Amino acid sequence: MFIKYHRWQKIKHSTKSIVSLPTNFIMKQIRAAIKQMISITEEELDQLLAQCYKVNFKRLQALSVPGEIPQTVYFINSGALRVVITDKQGVEHTVYFAMENQFIADYASYILQQPSLYTLQALKDIDAVAMPRAAVDWGYKNLKEGEKLGRLIAEYYFIYQDNRIKNEYARTPKERYDSITQIFPDIHNLVPQHMIASYLGITPVHLSRLKKSKI
Repeated sequence: MFIKYHRWQKIKHSTKSIVSLPTNFIMKQIRAAIKQMISITEEELDQLLAQCYKVNFKRLQALSVPGEIPQTVYFINSGALRVVITDKQGVEHTVYFAMENQFIADYASYILQQPSLYTLQALKDIDAVAMPRAAVDWGYKNLKEGEKLGRLIAEYYFIYQDNRIKNEYARTPKERYDSITQIFPDIHNLVPQHMIASYLGITPVHLSRLKKSKI
């Protein structure tokens, strides 16, 4: 479905909706994700996730905004978001998409405890688990493999940033286009085309030509 550009430009800053449900029910996906990354007991998981909570964001709502120091890491159960930075001329640049079963935050600002330059904006309704800083710090101190979990998430972030630099300087627009569905499956059905073009560093017209060449 085509969505007009002006409907996506406006980012809502309404208050997030916190949902209180039994821990095992709302934490199923994040429990599975963490178990895939590290060796962890059910007791450790229970203690960690007892400090987290489920949160919902509506389409266009901001999970994080510029000027604030990020205090939360999110795990996406369902939905999609983009990470966007706005330049001095007011032009938005989409730098990342995040889908289901991913951890997401402005990690650099989170780690350095500095105000963020990015907006995390929901592209469709999001059901997520919020992991506040206190829970993350508890995990580092008390989980046997807490530091490994943090390292693996940081490594994923580093690899992504490295690939972004390679895409920008060493790959053609066609190569970037060909690889996007490998990184973000079903992206073309989830995200407006002008945002995909922004992510690829090309114009919407150029993106349209690339899509036609694949038919």
